[in-house]
Amino acid sequence: MDTITIDDLDRQLAQCLGVDGRASFSQLAEVLGVSDQTVARRYRRLRSAGMLRVVGLKARKQLGSLGWFLRIRCVPGAGPAIAAALARRADTAWIQLLSGNTEVLCTLRGDAREDREALLAKLPRSERIVDVTAHSLLHMFTGGPDALGFLQVLPALRVEPLRLPVRAGHSGGHSGSRVELGELDFALFDALGVDGRASHAELAAATGWSESTVRRRMDQLRAAGVLYFDVELDMPAFGFRSATWLWLSVPPADLAAAGTALAKFPEVAYAAATTGAANLAACVICRDESEFYEFLTAKAATLPGVQRVETAPIIRTVKQASPARSPIAAGAR
Repeated sequence: MDTITIDDLDRQLAQCLGVDGRASFSQLAEVLGVSDQTVARRYRRLRSAGMLRVVGLKARKQLGSLGWFLRIRCVPGAGPAIAAALARRADTAWIQLLSGNTEVLCTLRGDAREDREALLAKLPRSERIVDVTAHSLLHMFTGGPDALGFLQVLPALRVEPLRLPVRAGHSGGHSGSRVELGELDFALFDALGVDGRASHAELAAATGWSESTVRRRMDQLRAAGVLYFDVELDMPAFGFRSATWLWLSVPPADLAAAGTALAKFPEVAYAAATTGAANLAACVICRDESEFYEFLTAKAATLPGVQRVETAPIIRTVKQASPARSPIAAGAR
């Protein structure tokens, strides 16, 4: 297979898809100033090479739970097998090997209606696991569709036309209440977890519902904030070879201010308040270790109230946001 070189147009396309993963090729072409055919060709090339994938996901906040972080410490050499076992489960996401393969980080997608103790009891039991700490996610400062700030190559105003308008007061027909999901919704999330840009006709075939029903329900879920689209990237291919988790300990009085300030840095792909001694977690994406050092000493050092910082470099990503396995994660470093 020929080696694919990522250029500025590819980065611009990824940035645009981060704003709206289902924007049409004509909409993307208008923002990028190229033809529809060029956009379609670039997208298909990146996706077929496993460098980029758009996935449709449930917004956890709208469903009453942000889920859990699990930090699993294991004996040397056991990390890859434990991560692979976790990746096969549909309720896991963002499974990563950290710190020399002696720690596995993953997110559990437990809904609020599930018993949390039962959810955690599903963890694999192995003598190779030394310790497990579970952190409930309390508040997300940035992440999901806002996570590609580090990739910004176009001015924000340039991509703003792609952003879907927020429909004030609209909640999918249930204003002020949680959206109840049904059979169609779960089928849609399964299909969109594989390909977030699947056509309405393809989604209709996958779910067994009519194309008009699929289109209407997707519009409702997006308007209610329950369905959003994320972009999974092969980070090294796009020039980012330093990805690191920060675990920060912040007094409760400073937690909101520190999290809000952290989320404004473009290098921060994810930031959330959690339970536990380290109550602020963030994933930082940089081009190399020198750039991360600059972030740590010049930006993270300015955060209010931080008492302690732990860093854990990501050695390998085994699974990304979607419940469906992706070739991107399999090859990502």
